Amino acid sequence: MAEPTAASGDFVPSYPAARIAAAWRRERPGTPTESIEIVTPLWWLAKLFANDRNRVLREAGIDAATLDLLSVIRRSGPPYALSTREIAELTLVTAGAVSQRVARAERDGLVRRSPGTTGRRTVLVSLTPEGHALIERSVDAVLGREATLVSDLSADERDALITLLEKLMTDVRRRTSHAED
Repeated sequence: MAEPTAASGDFVPSYPAARIAAAWRRERPGTPTESIEIVTPLWWLAKLFANDRNRVLREAGIDAATLDLLSVIRRSGPPYALSTREIAELTLVTAGAVSQRVARAERDGLVRRSPGTTGRRTVLVSLTPEGHALIERSVDAVLGREATLVSDLSADERDALITLLEKLMTDVRRRTSHAED
């Protein structure tokens, strides 16, 4: 993981994030660098995954917001209908964003709105046959591509990574929750 430098003979890590951390330790001893080799690769991976997903979505003829909307409805199971409130809770976006997404998808013939049964203001959003077909094609394209991107990890490595990411996500949410208040 480390290579000798030509000038000094000192060992310098070959992993880019480790080089960044080593440079900060050299330039500013005492600077907390423990997170660099975790957070920096996560940012880079997020960008790589996002760029690749956006490419796959363009090829599939769908955008990320529509994929999110259709996916949450499709995952709900038959009859493939959710209230706008349920959609907001499951997609972690605001009610206003859900309304915009639903309006656009309805205009495109992918969903339909109907009155709910639990109250006058409840609106159910359901997939149209066209929306159902689009999400079936799109989810296969996206998840198939992402499965390929992580395919070099063994099942044990994937399980370990899932566990660590879940632990990190839980802890970071807890530590940052006060910032969202």
